[in-house]
Formats: sequence, structure tokens, C-alpha cells
Amino acid sequence: MRARNKAKADLLRRVPLFSQLSAKQLASIASIADEVDLKEGKRLTREGERGREFFVLLDGGAEVERKGRKVNRLGPGDFLGEIALLTHVPRTATVTTTEPTRALVIRAPEFRSLLRRTPALQLEVLDALAQRLAHNEA
Repeated sequence: MRARNKAKADLLRRVPLFSQLSAKQLASIASIADEVDLKEGKRLTREGERGREFFVLLDGGAEVERKGRKVNRLGPGDFLGEIALLTHVPRTATVTTTEPTRALVIRAPEFRSLLRRTPALQLEVLDALAQRLAHNEA
């Protein structure tokens, strides 16, 4: 069953980068989120490569590896790659699906275009990013 915009927005609200956004702002992000079906063994990210997408897992699962070692397992509701929406830094891990998986995907070009068109959204996202950085350094 495909997620509607409201359901997509509810899922996106759980992402720290988006948690303080208004319903209207979340709806605008949900409108650019594609729902995709992924086969088992699909590599979502590769450690060291530049990221271009953000994922929220709806169903299924994925394994996270760093330097060839399994470090985490992701399942429904988990997300990865939000920093790739804002920066060009290399991915910190390789993530591969471990079973058929359904996910929301937001691509960086569409997200950046949305930010350029919506300055208020841009400010909210930058504020959330700054708060996360300050919290991580505390």
C-alpha cells in the first residue's frame, strides 16, 4: 500500500532534521518524497562515496557496515542519509537491504530546489542542523 502525503509527512516528522517543521512545511517535503520498492541486496549507500539521497524505511530491513564490519541493522521507521540532502560529504557507511524493502526516498537536487523556493523552510532546516551540531558537541 502506497503512503499518502499525510502518512509521508508523519514519517518525516520523526527525522530530527524535520521534527520542528510545520505541517505545511512537512507536506512540501512529502510531496518530493518518492516511494520505492527495493530488492534484497540493493546497496543504498557506499562508504566513502558522495551521498545524493535520503531514505526512510517503510518495510523490510537493511544492514549498516563501516570498514567492512556490520555495525547496525535498520528496520521500518529508521532513516539514513539526511546529511546528504545538505552537504557533499562522503557517506560514513555502506547500507544494503537484507530483504525486500519499501522506502521513501528524497533526492538532494529536489530537496535543494525546494529550499531555494522556500526561504522559511531553509531557515528551519538550518536551525535544526545547528541544534543537532550543538547537541553533538555538548
